Amino acid sequence: MPSSVPPATEEPAIQVLGRAFAVLDVLARNPDPMQLKDIGAATGLHPSTAHRILSDLVVGGLVERVDAGTYRLGMRLLEYGNLVKARLSVRTAALGPMRELHRLTHQPVNLSIRQGDEIVYIERTYSEYSGMQVIRSVGGRAPLHLTSVGKLFLAADDAPRVRAYCLRTGLAGQTRNSITNAQQLERELSKVRVEGFARDNEELEPGVRCMAAGIYDDSGELVAGLSLSAPADRLMEDWLDKVQATAQKISAALGHKGPRR
Repeated sequence: MPSSVPPATEEPAIQVLGRAFAVLDVLARNPDPMQLKDIGAATGLHPSTAHRILSDLVVGGLVERVDAGTYRLGMRLLEYGNLVKARLSVRTAALGPMRELHRLTHQPVNLSIRQGDEIVYIERTYSEYSGMQVIRSVGGRAPLHLTSVGKLFLAADDAPRVRAYCLRTGLAGQTRNSITNAQQLERELSKVRVEGFARDNEELEPGVRCMAAGIYDDSGELVAGLSLSAPADRLMEDWLDKVQATAQKISAALGHKGPRR
């Protein structure tokens, strides 16, 4: 079918994205896999243009090629959707308890999730009275092995996944206290598994220590971590009970009823 728009190679990037969104929308409206010619007809794209876009979407996992010339939405969209859902529900459940923990300790309280080999800070409560400069704001990232929350996620992985993480990242350090070899990391993770919480002893930022507890959803999966940060010489051990109790309260709000997995 003739195309009403020029070929993709002649378009600016924003038009390419618009066409990709149109293809995804068409696939989303149809529960069954669609033929290339039908996708082209529904989007107004020439089959060759639709094919190029679909091929790139297949590479990215956003579209799945069922048979030759037949496509449906890919599983990566489900992963993204679950991630967004988890972020929204965890953040909503965590805000109140985080503020209460901050009120009790007057120290920064962080909510983080895992994305690949890093944690991402999705919420934070702090004030100028904490005596500590906040370096990583909401949206900031940090390596798993250098953070208390990151260690929680690594501890939830099996040994082959932990080894693969070590190989991918090289366990680069940022301070003299950073864990930079696999044996030391495994010892640390074994301790986390036994104790049920994790620490960062000036491993990410000099002069800053953290303690963290996991947040679990209704299926018992670790979906986020709650951490409290403080100047290294002011972190109080009795705050750990408060961190754990707060994480349990958030987990309960997410429907978690049993022991963590």
